[in-house]
Amino acid sequence: MPIPTPKKEETQDDFIERCMSNDIMKKEYDDNDQRLAVCFSQWKKKEKKSMREPQIERREIPLSEFRVQRKDDEPLRFTGYAARFNSLSEDLGGFKEKIAPGAFRDTIEKADIRALFNHDSNYVLGRTKAGTLILEEDEKGLRIDNEPPNATWAKDLAVSIERGDISQMSFGFRTVQESWNEEGKIPIRTLEIVDLIDVSIVTFPAYKSTKVQTRELMERNDINVDAISRVLVKKEHDLEINESDRAEISEVVNKLNKLLPEDETVQQKEPPEDEIIQNEALLREKKLLLKQKKMIMEDK
Repeated sequence: MPIPTPKKEETQDDFIERCMSNDIMKKEYDDNDQRLAVCFSQWKKKEKKSMREPQIERREIPLSEFRVQRKDDEPLRFTGYAARFNSLSEDLGGFKEKIAPGAFRDTIEKADIRALFNHDSNYVLGRTKAGTLILEEDEKGLRIDNEPPNATWAKDLAVSIERGDISQMSFGFRTVQESWNEEGKIPIRTLEIVDLIDVSIVTFPAYKSTKVQTRELMERNDINVDAISRVLVKKEHDLEINESDRAEISEVVNKLNKLLPEDETVQQKEPPEDEIIQNEALLREKKLLLKQKKMIMEDK
């Protein structure tokens, strides 16, 4: 049963009104109080989601145009790009991603950012506050100019980069502003503003090993992990769930059912009553406010 969910720019009153008048909701919950409870439960889920603190994410790119500069009587330097603008990533788990020009502008002006090796704070290559790390945006992306410490491990790292043993750059960030759309079948996320935590030269990508293990396990059981991930991403960011998505998820559910004994198959159940009616006092108060608002509008 598709219960309405709040839209991105929708107010609480507008959503409750839309939810209460929804034909499917009226059919499934003919009792007004119960329908109101379900609608408020949906709104509370949105509030909880918006209150979550953005997690630190990491992205990797090849060390393209990355240079180890060695000049007589001058310190060792690392220069190159930690991120590229408008370059579509590989599949990140149901979506692809690109970075908009200007995404780093505010953070590199205000934040004290470190350059690290393998995101390890014990191996600091440079720091913007100390002037040993310079970050700037140009037409290509986020450019770095780093003077690493005169330490054996940093010199060894330079050798490993020159040999090609280490060949990837990463950056850690929290999302401040993003947008979502679809290009073809897969959702596309655009990072518009981010808080940069660090830039890091890395030996291995941070997310790939877990992703590969999960994918292999799902594929061994003939489960379409891309379909699951894509629909979850669409649901999370208010993109349309189309008939093709529904068909793919139904197929996944059927395959999961086959993994269980016949008497334990997964059923699509109604939400439990204690989840629907979480706080009766709050719901009565909300209902009263809606009635008062309606009376005020009628008086006008």
